[in-house]
Amino acid sequence: MPFLAFVVSVVAATLHGTPVGFENRTNRLVRDLRWLNDVISMILKRSVLKRFHGILAVTLLTCACALSQTKSTPVDPGVRGGPAGAGGPLPGLTADETAFFQDGQSRFGEIEVVQGGSNNGLGPRFNSNQCFSCHSQPNMGGTSPAQNALIAVATLSGAKNTVPWFIAPNGPVREARFKKSNGVPDGNVHALFVITGRSDAPGCNIPQFDFAPAGDPLTGQRGNRNIIFRIPTPTFGAGLIEAIPDSAILANQQANPTEKRALGISGHPNSHLSGNVNRSANDGTITRFGWKAQNKSLLLFAAEAYNVEMGISNQLFPQKRDETPSCIFTATPNDALNFTTQATTATSNPAVISDIEAFANFMRMLAPPTPAPDTPSLANGRAAFIKVGCAHCHTPSLTTGKMIASGSSTVPSAALSNQTAHLWSDLLVHHMGKGLADGITQGGAGPDEFRTAPLWGVGQRIFFLHDGRTSNLVEAVWAHKSRGSEANRVINHFNKLSTEEQQGIIDFLRSL
Repeated sequence: MPFLAFVVSVVAATLHGTPVGFENRTNRLVRDLRWLNDVISMILKRSVLKRFHGILAVTLLTCACALSQTKSTPVDPGVRGGPAGAGGPLPGLTADETAFFQDGQSRFGEIEVVQGGSNNGLGPRFNSNQCFSCHSQPNMGGTSPAQNALIAVATLSGAKNTVPWFIAPNGPVREARFKKSNGVPDGNVHALFVITGRSDAPGCNIPQFDFAPAGDPLTGQRGNRNIIFRIPTPTFGAGLIEAIPDSAILANQQANPTEKRALGISGHPNSHLSGNVNRSANDGTITRFGWKAQNKSLLLFAAEAYNVEMGISNQLFPQKRDETPSCIFTATPNDALNFTTQATTATSNPAVISDIEAFANFMRMLAPPTPAPDTPSLANGRAAFIKVGCAHCHTPSLTTGKMIASGSSTVPSAALSNQTAHLWSDLLVHHMGKGLADGITQGGAGPDEFRTAPLWGVGQRIFFLHDGRTSNLVEAVWAHKSRGSEANRVINHFNKLSTEEQQGIIDFLRSL
């Protein structure tokens, strides 16, 4: 009230031609209220025209003073410095598990070629030639790096690709999907590049998709408004996420119903359109990987990425993304089990297994990120994060169940079983509203629904949200608020905090 009264006092002084002592205004409520009474009386006694001028002056000065006294906004301190804090193996792995991890780590960094090398099968359509090129921030297994490796991949080995307009040298790495193809709902990944022109692909001549705003006559796309993007999800701690039992996810979903209902939070596991929970024949668990929790297991996650991102066929995806005969140079599937190598230990020799199994093993035994050391300030930020309601979706931790060790059919993995995973996610999908909607349905996750992104490691991420639209963590928080979002009331609570409390939350997030 003193602030508003002060604004009106300025109007009164203006109309009277009397200066107002701005420098003396401190808790002068009574005097401000007297000025308020005077100016209202004065305006009411004047002619209609002068009344209008008085009201206009009040309005303009109120806006000016409100702008001048708007509270400051929190600042993203940027990517947390220091060691990567991620990329290593889980503690407590056995010798065999360590061997599987190291084998998968080595293959994760291999560069794929079309033919003539030890890692054949790239293309004909692909996004990159290496897992690490997309999953490298802050270390192997992470997400999009600052320097976009796809720029060089476009013309590697003589390829004739044009770099799409949405791939910039300073990132982020993006894959492209079309909302519709020839008017029909699509949602599939459309590869950025082709092997045409490469020295290891003689005779192949297929056109690259045209992602220009004018549209692509090859696919019937109409302009860039039909294109949506996804950036790579980090895979740190994926084995712990895989080991969380359905019962823990569902119990957490049912927890704190009154508070969640008051905040407008619901959320559900990604499920088939029939309403059944989307489960995998591979591991029998609720789906939990990918931006919409659309992937059923780490093995399927690896197999789909190998096929979609690099064009390499495997036992789960045995066909190429493009079957043009003149562009197929190796037998398919390119990646499969190798039964010609004999096992030399009690468990399966890593050389026997396929690349996708090696990738799955690497992700399964990849340790979660290590947060920064706790401080009283960070503890306050964490408390504020929980107080406003963020933790109802970004659940601080879930506990794993019994997980069988790689290479065994019965022995539990001590490194993965009965462990507390501080992932900051409920692994459910939520409505995020029109502002974040991508128009894509995957399983039971609708056009504006996304999995609660695990926040561990967010302190060392560069790009945020599913499409990498911002590198500012504060903007990413505010983007949660839009029409239809389950996070609207939580963000309202966040906005009501003092700048210091808001900054505490941002600093806490950057500590993870």
